[in-house]
Amino acid sequence: MTARTQSTAGRIARLRKLSVAGIATAGAAAAALTLAPSPAHAAEQASASVASGKAVAAEAPAKKAKKDKKQYKDNLDGWIREALDIMESEDIPGSYEGLHRNIMRESGGNPNAQNNWDVNAQNGTPSKGLLQVIQPTFDAYHVKGTKHDLTDPVANLTAAANYAADRYGSIDNVDSAY
Repeated sequence: MTARTQSTAGRIARLRKLSVAGIATAGAAAAALTLAPSPAHAAEQASASVASGKAVAAEAPAKKAKKDKKQYKDNLDGWIREALDIMESEDIPGSYEGLHRNIMRESGGNPNAQNNWDVNAQNGTPSKGLLQVIQPTFDAYHVKGTKHDLTDPVANLTAAANYAADRYGSIDNVDSAY
């Protein structure tokens, strides 16, 4: 076989593997959909159970239907993602990249960072947290639903993004101390 024929044969073999995997996945999904009761059927079973006095497992799907609170990791990535979700719900513009870029410049990702040397610190209000916010700014731009704690990572991010949106249009437009 020539090198070109071997290359083509290798591509065909990979394509076959991907095709088989795709068909298997589609088959598993179809089986799951077939085995899962429709919402109408589940409701019918639940009312039949209640009518017969057996209100047991039929109520479980209704409890699962409640939207679970989204869980975030307790790290920089999780704090940014949680802040972005809150910002979206409050119509505060900003992106992951904009927050991350400013965090790395301001605090290096340390939620307990505190600036004790600039003019704010000299005036008794040091910048604190991931985005180095001073207390009066935090108080003025605090976002409802977050902790009222300047060094709480999510509260710090959302308040700073809220301030940046008011002053610069978005945290994405901030490229230096703000």
